[in-house]
This record gives sequence, structure tokens and C-alpha cells, in this order.
Amino acid sequence: MSEPQTTRVDFRHAAPFWLSLGVVPLVLLSAAFGGWAILLPIAGTWWLFTLLDRLLGHNTDNADPTGGDAHLFWYKLITWIWFPVQASVQIGMLIYIPEAAHLTGWEKVGVFVGVGVMSGSIGIVYAHELLHQQDKAERWLADLLLASVLYSHFRTEHLLVHHPWVGTRRDAVTARYNEGFHRYFARVLREGPISAWRAEAAMLARRELSPWDEANPFWRYWALQGGALIIALILGGWVGLGLFLVQAIVAIWQLELTNYVEHYGLTRKYLGEGRYEPVRPHHSWNADHRATNWLFINLQRHSDHHYKPARRFPLLQTYEDSIAPQLPYGYALMATFAMIPPVWRRMMNPKVRQWRRDYYPEVEDWGPYKRGELPVPVVR
Repeated sequence: MSEPQTTRVDFRHAAPFWLSLGVVPLVLLSAAFGGWAILLPIAGTWWLFTLLDRLLGHNTDNADPTGGDAHLFWYKLITWIWFPVQASVQIGMLIYIPEAAHLTGWEKVGVFVGVGVMSGSIGIVYAHELLHQQDKAERWLADLLLASVLYSHFRTEHLLVHHPWVGTRRDAVTARYNEGFHRYFARVLREGPISAWRAEAAMLARRELSPWDEANPFWRYWALQGGALIIALILGGWVGLGLFLVQAIVAIWQLELTNYVEHYGLTRKYLGEGRYEPVRPHHSWNADHRATNWLFINLQRHSDHHYKPARRFPLLQTYEDSIAPQLPYGYALMATFAMIPPVWRRMMNPKVRQWRRDYYPEVEDWGPYKRGELPVPVVR
């Protein structure tokens, strides 16, 4: 791992993170030609960046995180402009695709799968960066991006549940040892909104307010999501509404694939009386593959994100193997493996068991490894 470097402020150094804009013409080409062209958004994100990882390798350089973020304009700008870019594409597709005579029904669905690749692989990742900021305008951009995929509760769930309780039974999106992705996905869809609602209700209760008080952000979530559905219906009719739901499902699928990969099988030590050890870099899988970190704006440096959640993405640090567990490939390829549970378990279960030996050598009994189990190392 390199010593901290000075983060450059000019566009040339921030430009690789702007490659995400390249998915926009791919979506437009898929709509214009149909057929095999509907694969372009997937090919231009998951497949291309996996290939680039193979060619470009790892990036172990770390920016100096102590200088603040006032000099990061060109890095922040891509996250600020993404909502109008994405919304323009979504609206354009809702107007154009339902009446596109040159496309079959399945091709129309395929085009909106590509829209979902855009709104999930990029839009939700940018929403994640924005919702961690204190600036109200940035948080509003995050809310708008999440509403456009009908997953607004993610902001509450991520900030109030996932970060405080990652690696514990209280966090729905910490994937459990031996838990296949498809089982995990169904569980998270069921448990995530409930845990988010309970977290907001608990905060309001501490202020002696009802969970139905106007201060509950769920009112905003419902309004924005309802507005998105109404717009889809007005612009595209019932066909457009159905296609809009397709892109939302694809986007959510990608988000939860990423969540699954980021923490699979990793747990925090229980200290008793409802307390757990502090979050450390070794409680997240880390990846410093250069190209997919461009696509996902350093989200793969996830060990540092959980250790220092307030850091902007250009300042996130990567770690050596002795400090944080490493994924063998970037998120795009790991997500593909995650969709095939036997392959995933064959690849990752030995790594989880090695992680337990490395970081908790004092723990001898991790339980019977039942499917869906989340064993927790206990200090006695």
C-alpha cells in the first residue's frame, strides 16, 4: 500500500470517475436498435470493467484524507449532475419505448433492464455517496435517485441500521455465512423496510413524537415514490408503468448483490449487555481493483468507508491484506458469482473461515454453520 498522496483537483485526475456517463449512449443505442443491442448497458458496465480490471490491475495509492474536501469539486460534480442525467434518460425511455413499433415486447423489457443497470450500478451508488453528506441539497439528490428506483427507505436503513449494526444480527443486509444470495435477497426485501421504519420510529419516540409525525422522512419517501409512479403512468401508460417497475427491480437487485458481497460472513464481537466491538476495517470485504473502483466511485474501498463513513469517495483508503480481508475480484465479477450460490460458497466460505482464524483466533466454536446463520464471536 502506498503512502498518502495529494489528491489532484483538475478534471484530468477526476476524469476516470466520469466514465459512468458512457452508459447513457449505450442505453440509447439499445432503444434504437433492439436485438443484441439490448446487452450493451450490461456489456459496457459489468463486462467491460471486469475486463479492464484484468488489464489495469490494482490501485493501491491512497489520497491524503486530512486536507478536507473543499478541493474535490470535479469529483463531487459527477455525483451532483447524475440525477438530471438519469432522470432525462428514464423520462425519454418512458415516452419513446412503449410506442416503439420496431421493438418486440421482450426487447422493450430488455431496454428497461438496461435502464435498471444504469440506475442501479451508477444511480444508487451515487445516491449512497450523497446520502452520507451533511449538505441538504446532496441528501435531496440522494432521495430523488432512490425514489426513481422505488427504494427510498434505503437512506434510513443504511444510516440508522446498517452502519451502526453491521456484522450483527440486527443488520439485515449483513449476509450470513452459507446464506445464498437468492434467499438473502428475499429476506432483505422483507426485513429492510421494517427495520428502517422501526429505526425512524425509535428516533421520533426519543423526541416524544408519534411515528406518524410529519418529521418522519417516510412521508417524503412515499410522496417521492408515488410521484415517480404517477409520472411513469402519465408518460408511458400502463406499459410504461410496468417497464418502470422492471428497471426498479433490476436496480434494487444490483444494490443488494453489492450489499451481499460487501459483508458476506463477517461478524463483530459481542461484548455483552447489547454492545459490540467498534467497527474496524476487517469487518468489510475490501477491493482495490482499479477499473471497477472508477465505475463504483471507490465503493469497493468499503473497509475504509465503514471505518470512516464521512469520507468523500476520492479520499477513501485501501488496506493491506493484514488489515482488511480482500476480495479476489472486483464487485462486478463477484456479483456474478454471487448469483450462483454453489460457486459462491466454494469461493468465499474458505475465505470466511480463514478470516475467522486471522482475526478471532481465540474463538474455537463458531456454531454448526447452518444455512442463514450469523454466528457472533463472544467475549466471555
